[in-house]
Amino acid sequence: MTQHTGILLSTAYFAPIRYFSKLVAYPEIYIEQHENFIKQTYRNRTVILGANGPVPLIVPVEKGRGPKVKIKDLRIAYDEEWQRNHWRTIFSAYNSSPFFEYYADDLKHFFLKKHEFLFDFNQQITETILEILEIQKEIKLTEEFEKVPETCLNFRQQISPKMHLISDDEHFYPKTYTQVFSEKFVFVPDLSILDLLFNEGPSAHGVLNECIK
Repeated sequence: MTQHTGILLSTAYFAPIRYFSKLVAYPEIYIEQHENFIKQTYRNRTVILGANGPVPLIVPVEKGRGPKVKIKDLRIAYDEEWQRNHWRTIFSAYNSSPFFEYYADDLKHFFLKKHEFLFDFNQQITETILEILEIQKEIKLTEEFEKVPETCLNFRQQISPKMHLISDDEHFYPKTYTQVFSEKFVFVPDLSILDLLFNEGPSAHGVLNECIK
């Protein structure tokens, strides 16, 4: 049986905790850049916890000339003030969290500067989060679609906001931690990495390690 030393993931916007647990767990990381864009996935959305429950934040994208647009070529749309709205929602949800002020300046610029391509935008976010968490990883990009290294686990579709598409994962266990609205809701697992970061701060790296079975 092949021993998987690496993992192939899709790009993701402020990816969920499960996604980052994979970045921690595997020594070889590949991000797919040649697939066609898939709607209603973490490629252009994240889910945080607000005062009334989970809140999806979606990055609008420009419609291509055809239905099939490679993810690396997909442009972000700015017809609406989504950056301002996203930051307002994040601020409202987490400004009372223990570590919001500590990390806000490291992240706010993503909502001020306009980025052209979704893939590049996501990569910058992921690299920034890894740096904040002091996780040193070399992330490689795929050279072509479908060419997956033999020792690499294909997880391009397995991490999804759609519950019926989430595959069984014997190597992920959502570790509980105190969330901002814990007095109102039971623990909500696998939210955006932002939820873990703002609530746990420097301990977030340790929580990710505990999520790995």
